[in-house]
Amino acid sequence: MNVIEINHLTKSYGKNRGVIDVSLTVEKGDIFGFLGPNGAGKSTTIRSMLGFLRFHSGEIKILGMDSVKDHEKILSKVGYMPSEAWFYDSMRVGEIIRYAADVRGIDCRQEAEKLCERLKLDTHKKIKQLSLGNRKKVSIVCAMQHRPELFVFDEPTSGLDPLIQRNFFQLINEYVNEGATCILSTHVLSEVNRYCKNAAIMREGRLTLLENANIDEDAFLKFYEDEEETS
Repeated sequence: MNVIEINHLTKSYGKNRGVIDVSLTVEKGDIFGFLGPNGAGKSTTIRSMLGFLRFHSGEIKILGMDSVKDHEKILSKVGYMPSEAWFYDSMRVGEIIRYAADVRGIDCRQEAEKLCERLKLDTHKKIKQLSLGNRKKVSIVCAMQHRPELFVFDEPTSGLDPLIQRNFFQLINEYVNEGATCILSTHVLSEVNRYCKNAAIMREGRLTLLENANIDEDAFLKFYEDEEETS
């Protein structure tokens, strides 16, 4: 079963680069790596996929549902962590986590407690007291606590120390072993080669490589070199 089906997605920002004719599928139970330089089109693809951006042409199905017509139903089954998440500085971590659960109308207290313990997150601190890494942890808990069918993480590990990174991927593996699916947008090739089953590389708004994970490092770095030369 395909959890994600993207067919000929095109999204333009006028003179600025968007994404061009992107097609890919992600199977149930996959941890799918999504790689590419800044501005390659990864976040645009993800936001189009989740219905946060209107795209110009193509078709996207998530969990068998149309990304445009069934936007709200899809989001109820997805845990999304954007690359940059903003919270109210005066609120405490625990309040943010409870608020995220209340919006969904789900009692997530038991799962949230487990996640905070595994990620070593102090729920009593105010958001304004947190480092970048601890803000990332809050985003992770908000994305995971309702045990969604699909996880979508956009640059989740930047700012996390190595121990917490390890715990994060252990959590992903546990949820996937219980039937979930994950798409991981990252710049870190070693994460994809170590944890992902399949992967894709974006460059200049196009999908340039789609294959099983274990991407050659030299070939991967060439994408970045070519991007710098043409920018």
